[in-house]
Amino acid sequence: MTQLRDDFDEKAYNPTFEWSFLAPKYWGTWIALTFACLFAFLPRSAKLKLSKFIAKQAIKLKSGATHRARINLSLCFPEKSESERQAILYKLYVTASMFMLTFPLLSLRSKHWLEKNTEIRGFENLQNVLNNDENVILLVPHTWSIDIPAVLLASRGLPVSAMAKGQKNKVADWLMHKQRVQYGGRVYDRSVGIKPFIKSVRKDKYLGYYLPDEDLGRENSVFVDFFATQKATISGLGRLSKLSQAKIVPLFAMINTDTGKFELDFYPALPFPTGDEHQDARMMNECIEHYVSEKPEQYMWILRFLKTQINKVNVYKQHY
Repeated sequence: MTQLRDDFDEKAYNPTFEWSFLAPKYWGTWIALTFACLFAFLPRSAKLKLSKFIAKQAIKLKSGATHRARINLSLCFPEKSESERQAILYKLYVTASMFMLTFPLLSLRSKHWLEKNTEIRGFENLQNVLNNDENVILLVPHTWSIDIPAVLLASRGLPVSAMAKGQKNKVADWLMHKQRVQYGGRVYDRSVGIKPFIKSVRKDKYLGYYLPDEDLGRENSVFVDFFATQKATISGLGRLSKLSQAKIVPLFAMINTDTGKFELDFYPALPFPTGDEHQDARMMNECIEHYVSEKPEQYMWILRFLKTQINKVNVYKQHY
């Protein structure tokens, strides 16, 4: 029997429905949502065929997302040929499309459906830490299925506490938030600072949700190796681990395009804090490299991971 808990926190981010969400400027969002819900109930084979069709069209477009993905892949994998990187890009869009065609079911189906359609490996790495009555911060890289572990763990009575940036589209932001915390949990906007997050982990015993690959700018980062390049990597995880008295447990979330199921891999806790910010940052990047090298198509290569460069060059301003 799970313990009842009060997830309310006045400092937490909690968007609510507004009548302005029905304004004409959001009609496109509602129409897209309606079709997304309908497509979500397609058979897995049909969704996979549709995902492959979408991927073939996406890699032909000169979109900002595709451009960023090409730049990221070329900087991280210069040893790969253009055709090899193109193959990763195609699989990336198949994976992304398959996820987008499936994720509405998190809200439309039950927690039992989610449990049945998720394969979990290494859960004992998390459970052993919890059994020792120790706090946990999950180290979760940006894969397409990044929200799945938070929803599933909360459905098991293990809600997470996370920090996130709101979406520009207020309807999408509201719906996404409702889905993330439908079984419990807290999300904090970065503007409130780190203290509420630490309190949730240390005192209230929430699982911390930490995204190690965000680019938060030069002031909040240290430059360490990331694949074949260097990346402005978030500093301070060691301090965060110490302040929250938490073990750092890596977690990699995926969607299997062949089975249509989600897959979660939990890894043994990392030796944080080391006392060296550069060493901590490099350890985080090594985790990402390990996961992504095996399943590069699962990673959100379309994001601006390499925006902040040590030489202040904007790598994404290169021509298409």
